[in-house]
Amino acid sequence: MSGDNTWFTEIFAPSGSAFGLAITKKLDEVQSPFQKIEMFETTHFGNLMVIDGVIMLSSRDNFLYHEMLSHPVLFTHGNPKNVVIIGGGDCGTLREVLKHPGVESVTQIDIDEQVTRMAEKYFPELCAANNDPRATLKFDDGIKFMREAAPESVDVIIVDSTDPIGPGEGLFNRAFYDSCRKALRHGGILVQQSESPLIHMPLLKEMRGAMLDVGFDALQTLLFPQMVYPSGWWTCTLARKGAAFNGFREADAAGASFSTEYYNVDVHKAASAWPNFMKKALLA
Repeated sequence: MSGDNTWFTEIFAPSGSAFGLAITKKLDEVQSPFQKIEMFETTHFGNLMVIDGVIMLSSRDNFLYHEMLSHPVLFTHGNPKNVVIIGGGDCGTLREVLKHPGVESVTQIDIDEQVTRMAEKYFPELCAANNDPRATLKFDDGIKFMREAAPESVDVIIVDSTDPIGPGEGLFNRAFYDSCRKALRHGGILVQQSESPLIHMPLLKEMRGAMLDVGFDALQTLLFPQMVYPSGWWTCTLARKGAAFNGFREADAAGASFSTEYYNVDVHKAASAWPNFMKKALLA
């Protein structure tokens, strides 16, 4: 935060870039056993959550991330009934998943309960579905949860994680992906936020390679804007067990009974289109 206390600035040194938001005041701060969580009120982006100095979400643009991490994978799966969310403590992804009436159960495992408590206080709209009878919230180690999950017991796994540092580091390796693959039923899909295609390409390439190495049969990386994250351009990567990607349930997506702010059929199709530099880096 600058000396006049009117801006929060996140410096992303590896890319020589930074992103800042004008703030009116600091709302709260808590040091959990895992990380420091801060809340700010901004001038134009509503409330802002920062963890260990890194921007997590704002009121204004979080719908982009939460919708793209949820609806593409759920409309790509043939009939998703049992969903697991690893991370996702702000509960925005949980809310989007529970918009799907065919989903019968969602188990969310986030290691840090304080993230959810802060979200309940400062992002109550994201926590509107927390008491849905289909939802179970656990505050535990997601890596351990997946390692101990019953084989072929889950249709979709959504990894809504922080960057691969601190508590999120173990969510970006072969051992974790192998646990996820074993827990998925045939045709099941793992989706994970996979950072910026512009400035995290080595990580994205390594993630995709690790997913294939443990036996996933098909991958699909989708692109979407996310202003408050480094470069403003983000991805999520889907990995499927036992089947190829053959489009998605367009009719169901077009006729969805719920509303979205960003996601629709055309956005879903466009998100799978790669620029040439990505093709060169990932398919060469």
